[in-house]
Amino acid sequence: MNSRHKAILKELGLSPLWHIREKATVDQTLQLKTDVATTIETDVLKQAGRQPVDIGQMDWTQLSKTVADCHACPLRKTCTQTVFGVGDTNADWLCIGEGPGAREDALGEPFVGQAGKLLDNMLTAIDLKRGHNVYITNIVKCRPPNNRNPSDEEARQCVPYLERQIALIKPKVIVALGKVAAQNLLNSNGSIASMRGKIHSYAGIPLIVTYHPAYLLRALPEKAKAWKDLCTARKLMQSLE
Repeated sequence: MNSRHKAILKELGLSPLWHIREKATVDQTLQLKTDVATTIETDVLKQAGRQPVDIGQMDWTQLSKTVADCHACPLRKTCTQTVFGVGDTNADWLCIGEGPGAREDALGEPFVGQAGKLLDNMLTAIDLKRGHNVYITNIVKCRPPNNRNPSDEEARQCVPYLERQIALIKPKVIVALGKVAAQNLLNSNGSIASMRGKIHSYAGIPLIVTYHPAYLLRALPEKAKAWKDLCTARKLMQSLE
């Protein structure tokens, strides 16, 4: 197009002219827009107190990073760091507690204080060892202030993370440690006494309820009951194998 034609189009208000760009340039622009939109969506979800929508597709690295960056509930503002979980990511056994305590918050690993030592002893009693065919995590990944129980809303915000952990591990047996863990996993308001001694199911996976190790440190006579629960879990695992 010559300069005369351009001048005429300008006078008619039909300029500037838009030219079709090469496909590669168009594709690059579309990808850039997609990347920007994804970043904006993630930031908006964080500000709104919600998790990214693709948690169900994440691998271990992506999931761990997302948990570390999570601000979906107020707990992240008061804890030192998130406590994701520890152990064999292909474990047959999955132990789930309620939430990190002060020691766990400081070290970034679940069950590392006195309750953790007792849990290790409990595992040893049924021929298991931390890190070997066992994965340990909690209902919530951040420490509740003053070691209080997590609220229903705090637990609800962490559900997608726990669900993805379970989906990735594919455990054969889940052991719920304590009332808070059991109530959340079984969607129940029942007492620990009413939930013990039975084989429950979570997403098709057999689930055994027992006492939290921290509680057993305060109620030594209940250790016999916890031992019975562990024996039930071991027999269940043997039957599955």
